[in-house]
Amino acid sequence: MDKFVIDQAEGLRRLLAREGPRVLAVTGGASAPGRTTAVVNLATALAAQGSEVLVIDECAGPRSVCARLGGVRGADRFAAVMHGDLPLADAIGRHALGFGVLEAPREAHAQYTGEQLQKVLEGLAGVVLIDARLDADGALSPLALHAHNVMIVTRVAAQSITETYACLKRLHFAHAFGQFLVLANAVSNLAEARMVFGNLAGVASRYLTVGLQLAGCVAADPHMARAQQLSRCIVDAFPSAAAARDYRQLAADLPHWPMPAAVPSRLPVAPGNGEADAARADLFVARVTDETKPEAVEASASSPAHVSWLAEARMQRLSRQPA
Repeated sequence: MDKFVIDQAEGLRRLLAREGPRVLAVTGGASAPGRTTAVVNLATALAAQGSEVLVIDECAGPRSVCARLGGVRGADRFAAVMHGDLPLADAIGRHALGFGVLEAPREAHAQYTGEQLQKVLEGLAGVVLIDARLDADGALSPLALHAHNVMIVTRVAAQSITETYACLKRLHFAHAFGQFLVLANAVSNLAEARMVFGNLAGVASRYLTVGLQLAGCVAADPHMARAQQLSRCIVDAFPSAAAARDYRQLAADLPHWPMPAAVPSRLPVAPGNGEADAARADLFVARVTDETKPEAVEASASSPAHVSWLAEARMQRLSRQPA
């Protein structure tokens, strides 16, 4: 049997063995790094691989999950569920791609208890993906706080990296989170993406004592724009495209992600110095993408410090396979 199929089956067994669904909150900076696109494509890939998936849409507007997919039931159904007037199963819209969608605007969460919100996440799906909207202070909603993992979508560009660090800092100080997953989106050079991520992980570990792990990289793909023009996702519209393959790999890796959150960064943590450290960290992040010279990228690509935990996990699973 193909090793990919073996690993996928093992992952699904691990996923089903847990109590309740795997809940992932997906967020990102303000410069549209592709958070909602990532949620829709990951949901499609997971559904195609046999997982029962629920997407919870916290964002309103023309770029939200519900607006992109069309035909999804309204936000009033979330309130009806919370008040006990409507079963959750009746409130969830089923998309043709095989996953459920529930519109749950962030503004509607505050009046409910954590126990009430938890009921929305239980029982109807093996994986729950929350398109998480942060507030003005960079904090998650009461519903998204139930997530096992928080994944930040970013791009290999100066503005996006700066926003990602700011997002990490706000989430860390709002919720005392110590671990995050990062998805590098629209990547044109894999070695460069790994080098930039390594720098970001280093500064997050040094100045915030926060551990980052690279969840995966999604290739910059010209078919992505065409899929969006067709109001479809690339996993469904162009399954042979590079980005579609990357999303399928991300879906296959998801069951193997550590719970809760990622494994702490192995990079050294130096003692802090308050505001001075914060200023140096901000300056470092602002310069991160200036360090993508060819020789720096080549050195980073061969450095074990920048190999993601996913690669190590795959090597460990391979070593356990019979000869």
